[in-house]
Amino acid sequence: MDINNRTVLIVGGTSGIGRGLARRFADAGSTVIVGGRNTSQVDDLETVTIDVTDPDSITRARDEVLAAHPNLDLVVTMSGVMIFEDLRDPAHFAQAETTININLLGTIRVLDAFTPHLIGQGHGDFITVNSGIAFMPFPLMATYGATKAAVHAYSESFRQHLAGTGVGVTELVPPAVATAGQEKVNPNALPLDAFLDEVLGLLTQTPTPNEIVVERAQALRWAERDGNYAAMLEQRSQSLTTLPGR
Repeated sequence: MDINNRTVLIVGGTSGIGRGLARRFADAGSTVIVGGRNTSQVDDLETVTIDVTDPDSITRARDEVLAAHPNLDLVVTMSGVMIFEDLRDPAHFAQAETTININLLGTIRVLDAFTPHLIGQGHGDFITVNSGIAFMPFPLMATYGATKAAVHAYSESFRQHLAGTGVGVTELVPPAVATAGQEKVNPNALPLDAFLDEVLGLLTQTPTPNEIVVERAQALRWAERDGNYAAMLEQRSQSLTTLPGR
């Protein structure tokens, strides 16, 4: 994928991986618009306010972006929440509902909003942001993993639907990356700059891979194929001991 001189919208790019990607695209010479609910954290790039749980907000943001940038040709959708749950407590359902609404339905809403534009233009790309947890669950975040698995399956189908239109679909599959306090929870989290270096190296390959899986995420992505799934799941299930009463 060419990342030079693109016009890029990154939805969910106001912090962490999204903001890091935004700056990398900008450094490569692309025009970058960062979307999110709170854009006050971004003062070096163009921003647009967007709430992926609100269809009207998405429509307004789309119209604003396309009015200013009719040549928009890359949309990255990565809004997400990561919430711990105790599945023995039915009260977790509210957390599950929030996670699904943002991580899965929010992704679909953004894709739907910009698909007609990119198809009509005849070229462009979508990048959906997944997680290694889509392929190897972390039981303390059950619904998060379920939504990321769904984003993977949806992206696979979406790519087939867009075949022949000139519009590509690429999945980004991060491991734990040291953003938003992850380095405190997981001392093995990959430093953000190292992650972004590897992502850009993979993303700019020709042809563009369907999935961008950095080395640290390979063990999660291919655990089942490599026969490590059961052992890794058991190890990752130790996180459940942090719940009350366990």
